[in-house]
Amino acid sequence: MSQSRGMITGEPVLELKSLHKSFGETEIIRGVDLTVKRGQRHALIGPNGAGKSTLFNLISGHYVPTSGEIVLNGSSIAGLPPHLINRRGLSRSFQITNVFPRLSVAENMRISVMGRHGHRFTLFRSVSALRSVNDEVDDYLAKLRLERRRDDMAGDLAYSEQRVLEMGMALATEPSVLILDEPTAGMSREETTYVVELIRQVTEGRTLLVVEHDMSVVFTLCDQVSVLVYGEVIATGDPAAVRANKKVQEAYLGEEVH
Repeated sequence: MSQSRGMITGEPVLELKSLHKSFGETEIIRGVDLTVKRGQRHALIGPNGAGKSTLFNLISGHYVPTSGEIVLNGSSIAGLPPHLINRRGLSRSFQITNVFPRLSVAENMRISVMGRHGHRFTLFRSVSALRSVNDEVDDYLAKLRLERRRDDMAGDLAYSEQRVLEMGMALATEPSVLILDEPTAGMSREETTYVVELIRQVTEGRTLLVVEHDMSVVFTLCDQVSVLVYGEVIATGDPAAVRANKKVQEAYLGEEVH
């Protein structure tokens, strides 16, 4: 079970208020209320078809809500495009790895770091002149344990390393909230253990929202868990409370919680 890290405050950083999303006559998200507090690692779990990916797409601006509010750092972001939401302080990794395979590991990281500093990436710019950017890239690669792969093409990395690089690129934007969509999907148990420990280290003190199917990951990494079933949050609480919740057991977890 996860332990309190002593850095969670009562201040909401991300709030969903009576959020709805329909596609035609089909309602997928049905009045979701959710609060993520600053410094919290918050997991969103639920069975296939529960609406988790739709909810993430709403938060990150890939879908526009049918109704309801999404509030980040006290300001509404509902309906804003993804790049503006990113500038407001939310960064996301995807289920499918989203790196630049024909650029080196260091170049991938440099794009994210330069973007945060307002520099446009170009092959014609002398990036060596941007000492602070290069130093920051090196620092991130060390934290991600990718320094030995810095000059390798991102497409040549192992799958788990690509996921770590993508998470690092998201972190390099210094977001108020980092959202991870199934960060350990497709990994072996050994890779999962390694990546979860790395996530724990590099996100210390940060606010994290995670969709993850692996319950061992959820219950060891996260402070708070919300359960989404048929587009509605049926329970929110610490891992122990959610594990013991009869409604959750009946709707989703079943024997997995024992």
